[in-house]
Amino acid sequence: MRRHPVIIGICLLVLIGMVFFMVIYGLGLFRGADSFGLGERIGVVRIEGIIGDAGEIVDQIKEFAEDKSIRAVVLRLDTPGGSVAPAQEIYQAVRELRKNKKVVVSMGAVAASGGYLIAVAADKIVANPGTITGSISAVMHYANVEELLRKVGVRSSVIKSGKFKDIGSPTRDMTAEERALIQGIIDDIYNQFVNTISENRNIPLSKILPLADGRIFTGRQAKELGLIDDLGGLQDAVRLASRLSGSDEKPEIVYGERKQKSLLKYLIRAMTSAVAQEIREGAAESLGAQYLLQ
Repeated sequence: MRRHPVIIGICLLVLIGMVFFMVIYGLGLFRGADSFGLGERIGVVRIEGIIGDAGEIVDQIKEFAEDKSIRAVVLRLDTPGGSVAPAQEIYQAVRELRKNKKVVVSMGAVAASGGYLIAVAADKIVANPGTITGSISAVMHYANVEELLRKVGVRSSVIKSGKFKDIGSPTRDMTAEERALIQGIIDDIYNQFVNTISENRNIPLSKILPLADGRIFTGRQAKELGLIDDLGGLQDAVRLASRLSGSDEKPEIVYGERKQKSLLKYLIRAMTSAVAQEIREGAAESLGAQYLLQ
């Protein structure tokens, strides 16, 4: 039976298409990319709001570290800081990333305290002239509602196995010994902070300490003090990252993927956050040690 030439032509086109797809896919695997883009790619990780958990941000950083098509990474910071340990975890992840790729920080409206701790892990720091940064300090909050409870006729009884077990209880004042213990913790966390800045920015501690009393700076002031490297916005940071990675091309910007949340989870989280914010403002409750702009 004679084969129809149209059918043969269609089969050949399908075969050629499959071969072409396999070649392109193979190149993508070879380059470690998740897309077919073959040009310069700069990854952008956004760190926004109060830092309370490092998991998602660290995952994004690791993904960019493993993606061979990403030549450099920009961290876009818009945060007043937050809890100490998560900020330190992100800092360590950035330090690991720097072993293989160039990292540039772009400071937005605010990049202070724990945000600045993360920033010093990068190769270069870029801030807007009006960015609020600094707030190099550590803090812990404890509320005391003893007088309020007394007025409404409520008394607290505590049974404990150690004298420091209820340290920071809102139902009584701290003893001098307890204050000294907490102060020692804050001092150690503070020393970790200033030493990290000194090592990463190559600034002697004698010059860092006068600036590390919780005061804030504009981006322009921070540049004059050597706390940042350049003035500019996100696009300036992207161009700098591209140059540091050895490319003069206009890069493709790739943003880190955020975990998708259902509408219900989003609403519950938003409501919970709003309530927590009211409690923090009203009672100044302790969330542990914090690198946080107050």
